[in-house]
Amino acid sequence: MEKIPMTRAGFDQLDAELRELRAVERPAVIRAIAEAREHGDLSENAEYHAAREKQSFVEGRIKELEGLISRAEVIDPSKLSGSIKFGATVTLVDEDTDEEKTYQIVGEAEADLERGLLNIRSPLARALIGKDEGDSVEVVTPGGGKSYEILSIRYA
Repeated sequence: MEKIPMTRAGFDQLDAELRELRAVERPAVIRAIAEAREHGDLSENAEYHAAREKQSFVEGRIKELEGLISRAEVIDPSKLSGSIKFGATVTLVDEDTDEEKTYQIVGEAEADLERGLLNIRSPLARALIGKDEGDSVEVVTPGGGKSYEILSIRYA
């Protein structure tokens, strides 16, 4: 099976979500189903159907998280240096707008652009891999081409 690269923070976040689902959400759904069953006729019991739907979601997410965690390869970026690779925190400047952005290159399971966590498989991350401070990169995005200059690279 293919290993999934992940930072320690990303792994810990997924692990915490899994523990929460197992310890809190799953028992709550089981209680809700039991309570709804006590109301009688299940064919027209909206509470029962909603609880079963939630149970399906919770169990599916538990299986998904178990799969991700079992295939996770935790990489410690603080032990890395040099050109851009997985785990690097990169500050870029858009060469057209002079807007600065900072991203950490992370695995697919922990990517979240709003929090500055860039999926390693994204076009921008792929363009950045192997580059150094001062380099310019051209990225083809759905909105057209973009040019960025790499201002800094750090591994924390």
